Amino acid sequence: MNRRVNAIAVIQCAAAKSPSAGHFVSPNEGRVLFVAAPERAPRDSAIVYRRPDECAPSGITYRQMLVDYNRHDRKDNPFGLLTAWRLYKNATYQRLVEHLGISNVFILSAGWGMVAADYLLPNYDITFSNSARGTYKRRRQCDKYKDFAMLPRTGAQSVFFFGGKDYVPLFCRLTEGIARRTVFYNSGNPPAAPGCTLERHHTNTRTNWHYECARQFVGRCCDGRASW
Repeated sequence: MNRRVNAIAVIQCAAAKSPSAGHFVSPNEGRVLFVAAPERAPRDSAIVYRRPDECAPSGITYRQMLVDYNRHDRKDNPFGLLTAWRLYKNATYQRLVEHLGISNVFILSAGWGMVAADYLLPNYDITFSNSARGTYKRRRQCDKYKDFAMLPRTGAQSVFFFGGKDYVPLFCRLTEGIARRTVFYNSGNPPAAPGCTLERHHTNTRTNWHYECARQFVGRCCDGRASW
């Protein structure tokens, strides 16, 4: 069985970004950092804080700018943006790409939604986690975002989600209609994930347990223990 095409992994984003992460730069604004609540962000003369879906000086939203950038400027990449799988520091993103294939890995980003692993993203600091330092980073479940939903709705692949419970509602919404979805969790109480199969990952790790879970998943793929 070719496991590289029969499983799709979706993994939540991370706060820790690569030091080489690129930014959008506007002649009128300078370097842009995307956050959930710019009005609460600390003042920094070198950075302007913006939301992904607000309008840029050009008159279109930053999200549309990103779509256009991936479509037209991807080859030259003047702002030095990184592909999603390279944007985050943890090596688990690379491991998933290496073993499942880049077309079978997606990132669930609190700032941008469901993005393909090879999609160029600018630096941002948005999370669903209430433990994040700085309320300007925290996206609430009720906040309105025009999230990307790049995961194909057709095909026979099983979709596996690795992420915390705060990200499960967004995962469920952006994958609604996909039949074969598995959500891993590690809490005593399973998350609400309508239409998904729930699989508990037993571990003593409490912070970022989903990286451990994803690595074990890759191991199952490699040694033939995968059962999907």
